[in-house]
Amino acid sequence: MGRYILKRLLFIIPTLFLILLTNFIVVQAAPGGPVEQQIAQIEQANKGAGAAGEGAGVALGGSGVKDSGYLGSRGLSKEMIAAINAQYGFDKPAPERFWLMLKSYAMLDFGDSFFKGKPVTQLLLDKLPVSVSLGLWSTLLIYAIAIPLGIYKARHNASSIDNATAVLLAVGHAIPMFVFAVILLVLFAGGSYWQLFPLQGLVSENFDQLSALGKIKDYFWHLALPLLATTIGGFASLTYLTKFSFMEELSKQYVLTARAKGLKERQVLYGHVFRNAMLIIIAGVPAAIVGIFFTGNFLIEIIFKLDGLGLLGFEAIQQRDYPVIFGTLFIFTLVGLVLQLISDISYHLIDPRIDFEGR
Repeated sequence: MGRYILKRLLFIIPTLFLILLTNFIVVQAAPGGPVEQQIAQIEQANKGAGAAGEGAGVALGGSGVKDSGYLGSRGLSKEMIAAINAQYGFDKPAPERFWLMLKSYAMLDFGDSFFKGKPVTQLLLDKLPVSVSLGLWSTLLIYAIAIPLGIYKARHNASSIDNATAVLLAVGHAIPMFVFAVILLVLFAGGSYWQLFPLQGLVSENFDQLSALGKIKDYFWHLALPLLATTIGGFASLTYLTKFSFMEELSKQYVLTARAKGLKERQVLYGHVFRNAMLIIIAGVPAAIVGIFFTGNFLIEIIFKLDGLGLLGFEAIQQRDYPVIFGTLFIFTLVGLVLQLISDISYHLIDPRIDFEGR
């Protein structure tokens, strides 16, 4: 198993390289980069200054425009555009910029944000606790609900409770997570109905002044709606996966043999079926965690204005803040690959017959 783990760790390097290269090419081709945005802002400011200068010139007999040095109507000088390109590193060819980025990333140096004036590493560390907090609690809730419910539905297949929950699961699976978030905001966060929960943010403005118990209450009060939206939109698939996995195992011959020996149903279920049925669920844990942490929570953070990695990435895409875009992409990809490796190791620990190294 050690040889397999080493191979997978080494495989991470070319995977990260190809993903970064692909996205670097796509980003370079996208219009409206930081240089264009900066030029547009300066030209807009110059136009505003020019309009103000013209108005002052009329009041003073027309001398203000000539003496103001306004260049907005003629565009920016080549020297200023060259300085802007140098500021954002676009004075170098694209291959050289990519090579410099790779060397920096090898040392976990993601550069500085174009617009926030901070190192990308610091921004990621500042925003990470919010995303981890939301992702951790939502993952625990989803698994705590989905697995017991899936086992119950497998044991009581086609019962009235199974049919009733099937309708609720179908609705939860069909409606996107962000729709649930918007509905919860309208109903419970100051829309047309009840204002029971905060509209945005993870804590209140007076959070530092609260007692320890007050901080815990305030934290979960702000987290209630985001967690509810994430849980409702995320546990349906896992519930169905658990149900059908257990149903398949319950129909196998070894279960009939265990029952024929007089074992109790609980012993059969948790002593024999559980380990085999959980294999497929464990295999899907990395994808589920990545989906909950980074995909599902991306929109949740935007809707509820939670200052995490999702909101940071969204703002970076809007502003074409390339260092932040590539930094968050690098972290997301690395975490996903490591989680996939952890899943394979867990697979082997639960069932030693599965030998990845032999394959």
